[in-house]
Amino acid sequence: MLHSFAFKNFLSFKERTEVSFALTQKASSLGWDAQSPAGQRLAKALAVIGANGAGKTSLIKPVAFLSWFIQHSFLQSAPNAQIPIKQHFSTSNEPVEFEIEADDLNGTLWRYILKATPERVLHEAVYKRPNKKRAKFSYVFVRDWDEATKEYAIKQDGFDLNPAEAKKVRPNASLISTAAQYGVEVARHLVSVNVASNIMQVGRVNSELGFLNASIFFHQNPALKKQMETLLHDLDLGLSGVEIRQLDMTVPPEMQRPDGIKLPPQYLVFGVHTLNDGSRHELQMMEESSGTRTAFTQLSYLLSVLATGGVAVIDELESDMHPHMIEPLLDLFASPHTNPRNAQIIFTSHSIEVMGLLGKSQVVLVEKKDCESEAWRLDTMEGVRSQDNLYAKYMSGAYGAVPQL
Repeated sequence: MLHSFAFKNFLSFKERTEVSFALTQKASSLGWDAQSPAGQRLAKALAVIGANGAGKTSLIKPVAFLSWFIQHSFLQSAPNAQIPIKQHFSTSNEPVEFEIEADDLNGTLWRYILKATPERVLHEAVYKRPNKKRAKFSYVFVRDWDEATKEYAIKQDGFDLNPAEAKKVRPNASLISTAAQYGVEVARHLVSVNVASNIMQVGRVNSELGFLNASIFFHQNPALKKQMETLLHDLDLGLSGVEIRQLDMTVPPEMQRPDGIKLPPQYLVFGVHTLNDGSRHELQMMEESSGTRTAFTQLSYLLSVLATGGVAVIDELESDMHPHMIEPLLDLFASPHTNPRNAQIIFTSHSIEVMGLLGKSQVVLVEKKDCESEAWRLDTMEGVRSQDNLYAKYMSGAYGAVPQL
C-alpha cells in the first residue's frame, strides 16, 4: 500500500511537498482505511480540493509519473528523449526531486528516491525496511551521476544487476526499469505495482484514448466487464448492459504494409437498453451521454486496482457526472467485498460535497500564491474538529484554498 510521496521543484510546486496516507489510531476515516502489511494504518481514499489553477493535478501527477518511469522508461523512451518532467519556472536550472514510500504484501517497506533534470537522472536509489520493529532502512542500490567522469557510480546490495550492464543504463531511464528487462528479481518485484491513472506524463489522457483503453480492458476482462455493467445499471444510467465487439481488421494482401506492422484492434461499444416489454435496443456508446461514457472509462481504472490491489490516480473523478455519483464510486474502496486487496485512490475534485463523505484526514487542500502552489492535509490545521461541517466551513473560506473572485 502507498504510505506517502513527496516532491520538490515540480511544475507549480517549488518547495518540498509531502502527501501522506498515514492515519493515527484516533483519526476518523469513515470506513476508508486499512491496516497495511507493515502495520501502519492508512487511508484508502484521499480527495484533493482547491480552486482552478491551484495545482491539484500537479499534486497527484508525481505518482503517475513515477509509476511510468519505474516500469516503462527503458522501453518507452527513445535513447535521446528527455525525461518528461518540468521544473518550477523560477528554478528551472535546478533538478526535480521525488520520494515515495510503499509496502508490499510481505510487510517490507520500500523507499524510492529520484533526483533528475529533463536531460538525465542525477540520483536514483531504492531502500527497504523489513517488517521488524525498530528496523532501519538499508539500501538496495544507489546510482549517482559523476559530472567529473561523465558516468554513473552505482553500488548494489542484493539488487544483482550485472555491474557492466548497470553502467550502460541510459541517463533517461530508471535502473529498475532496465534491470527488470534482465530478469533481476527485485526489479521485477518493484515494477509489478499496479497504478491506474487517467494522467499521462504530459497531462490528462484525452477522452478518446481513455475510452479506447477502457474498451480494450473490458473486452479482455469479462468478469470485470460484468461488474462494470452492474455498476452502470445501479448508477441509474438507463443501461441494462454493454456490448463490446472487436472489428475484423483483416487487410487484403495487396494493401498490407511492407514493414509487416499490423493495425491495432478496433472495437465498437454499444449501450444496451431493455424496455418494460422485454425488447432490447442498442445504441453506440458514442451516442450515449458524456456522463455515461465517462463512467465507463473511469470504471476501467477503478476496477483494475480493486481487482488486483494498487493505487488509482484520477484527475477530476466526477468529470461530466453528477456529484452524487462520487459516493458510490468511493464506496467501492470502502467495502471489503469490492476491495478485498485494500486498493487506494487519490483524486482531484470540484465537487466539494466530497468533504462530507471523507474525514478531515482524507482531504488535501491546494492553494497557489505568487505563482507557487502549496498543499496541506486538512487535519494538520489547528482548530479543525472531526464533528465540524467541513463542507460549510470550506465554502465560507475558513480553510482557504477557495477561488478569489
